[in-house]
Formats: sequence, structure tokens, C-alpha cells
Amino acid sequence: MTGKDLDLHAVTAGEVAGSGVAHAGALVAFAEAIVGDDDEALASARAGVLGEIGPEALVDAAAVASNFMRMVRIADSTGISLDGPMEVLSQDLRAELGIDRYGSAANTPPASALRRTLSRVLTPLAWAALKLYGALSRRPGAES
Repeated sequence: MTGKDLDLHAVTAGEVAGSGVAHAGALVAFAEAIVGDDDEALASARAGVLGEIGPEALVDAAAVASNFMRMVRIADSTGISLDGPMEVLSQDLRAELGIDRYGSAANTPPASALRRTLSRVLTPLAWAALKLYGALSRRPGAES
């Protein structure tokens, strides 16, 4: 959607060099510290985000991480599976990033042959639509 190429492996591998994400090092360190149990590491990561990208970004990063953790805990505790469209459209990305190895992936049954075929056909179309939406939303006056 942003028009930038991003390497999403930074999410699962922690390798941020060349990810294309601005301030990825500080943000990944903060995310890792949030889910850890080392208060000093959290304070250091918090200071890193604050110093590198400012107080507003620190609040935003903490809000995103907190909301994500809330949603994941609710989904995991209730056994919610991915809905059909998300399961189809994210199939290749989940496999590439190794997300299907996480325990909660058991909540989503394996895709049928038809769904795998649909994924290969629809995913490029969905990405193209998202990029178009992103480009249109960045046009002057699009925010109104």
C-alpha cells in the first residue's frame, strides 16, 4: 500500500537490515522487549524508540503492540481461526514467514486444493488493489 518494497521476514527473523521499514531496529527491539520479561531491556528499547523517532511514535508503537497482544490473546484463547478470505489471501505469506509453525495456527484447518488455487489466483489481484488504494489515499484531498 505504501508503494515501498518491504521484507516482512524482519517480523519473524528479527533481521532488520534491508527490511525497508523506517527505524526497524528500534521498533523490533521494542517489540521483542515488550513480550520479554527483562525490565532493563524494555526501558532501553523504550528509550531507543523515544530518542530515535520521538514521543508520538513511542505512544503509537506501544498502542499497536498492546492492541496486537490483546487481539492475539483473545483469538488464541477462544480458538478463532482465520476467516476464509484472510486464510486464502495470506496462505503464501504465512508459509514463507513460517507463521504456520506457531501453535495458534492449529486453529485454522489446512487449506483445500481449491483454496490453494484461489490463493494463487487472488493474492496478486488483492495486492494490486491494496497498492492502488494506497496510491489513491496519498493523493491531495484524499483524507477528507
